[in-house]
Amino acid sequence: MNRREFLSTATAAGVAGTVPGSAALFAADRAAKKPRVGMIGCGWYGKVDLFRLLQVAPVEVVSLCDVDKAMLADAAEQVSRRQASKAMPRTFGDYREMLKEKDLDIVLVDTPDHWHALPMIAAVEAGADVWVQKPISVDVVEGRAMVAAARKHKKVVQVGTQRRSTPHLIEAVDKVIKPGLLGTVGHVDICCYYHMRTRENPPDSAPPPTLDYEMWTGPAPMRPYNKLVHPRSWRAFAEYGNGIMGDMCIHMLDAVRWMLGLGWPKRVDSAGGILVDKKSKANIPDTQSATFDFGALQVVWQHRTYGHAADPEYPWGLTIYGDKGTLKADVHKFAFTPLDAKEPAITGKALFEYDKYPEDETEKDLERHVASAVRWHMKDFLKAIASRGKPVADIEEGHISTASCILANHSLALGRSLTWDAAGQQVVGDPEANKLLRRPYRAPWVHPEPTA
Repeated sequence: MNRREFLSTATAAGVAGTVPGSAALFAADRAAKKPRVGMIGCGWYGKVDLFRLLQVAPVEVVSLCDVDKAMLADAAEQVSRRQASKAMPRTFGDYREMLKEKDLDIVLVDTPDHWHALPMIAAVEAGADVWVQKPISVDVVEGRAMVAAARKHKKVVQVGTQRRSTPHLIEAVDKVIKPGLLGTVGHVDICCYYHMRTRENPPDSAPPPTLDYEMWTGPAPMRPYNKLVHPRSWRAFAEYGNGIMGDMCIHMLDAVRWMLGLGWPKRVDSAGGILVDKKSKANIPDTQSATFDFGALQVVWQHRTYGHAADPEYPWGLTIYGDKGTLKADVHKFAFTPLDAKEPAITGKALFEYDKYPEDETEKDLERHVASAVRWHMKDFLKAIASRGKPVADIEEGHISTASCILANHSLALGRSLTWDAAGQQVVGDPEANKLLRRPYRAPWVHPEPTA
């Protein structure tokens, strides 16, 4: 039932104003300037993001959308318990039906990666400011279209690269980088050595009855359903995302770009593949290195899904090398070691806010050390909405970090270095590489265009 149908039914029954979602509540939200929120994608990180928003702002969650009815119903019940009004949000299986009402101020897009572009663009067209998870896109042209749509409709779009709002990383920037304690930086290492790539190879099967697998697949190639696809393990397949490069490298590359004030890389080179675990159903690399050349310095990525981490203290992190010292950081901590032993070392740790938000201690599947970062990122998003300015992880910044990782995957596939023309959004002198910037869409879905 959409809002108009509900209001008609409620009025006829004489209960308008007494049922959550009624005309009285709609009017009350507007009168109180209470932002009306909708979310597309009600899985793990969708709820993490939405519940942090509920912690920091007096919003009303009025709409939820997911292609899995069971996941959708569970999310709606949890939201009704958490939000102040205790109202049950409306539920939808198709984001287009949710956005058709055009009564949302904020939309969160927390779908799998292959479903980021179309809902984000549709949400700004429907008049909402948007929070979209990283990586923003699966191909480069999608990202360009998303930036263009945000600018055309003058909407605030925050990307879920919350390292830019991580309290202890902000501390590292303020105490180490801004004062110049690193000296001249010439090299950065970023890495992930988590054993996060599935090693399973289960048989294909029929999708669960609660899942609309056709809609879940959307513009991606249609694969036979497999239990690894839904929920959460879809990252094992290149059809739905950009592998570990797009999932984990983007966080650390984006953090380095923010910390050091870097724009687009001038050249990207990558190598690797499925070199060890060749028996699993996953088709993404288990081993990959990439060099992002920014001219004055290089940022070098490495991931392996086997063996020991190069530094067990920082299995997923960044190391910035300067001629006066070294800064190591990850989602848990940072440590600055000066080259001169007479100078003091500086350290910091993740911020836990259990005194303010005790529910963090018991929330299922919450990365507790990251909760403060998501909250701070939400606060930055809300501040940008109020000022109509750009948030710290503006959609264009998300596009740069996302596209850089996509280019690394293309470099690996083509077996050569790619020189990037940031102004023209093209690979220089490489028609074959430029064809890869736009992935084919499965009918009837139509690839978005970067129009002004």
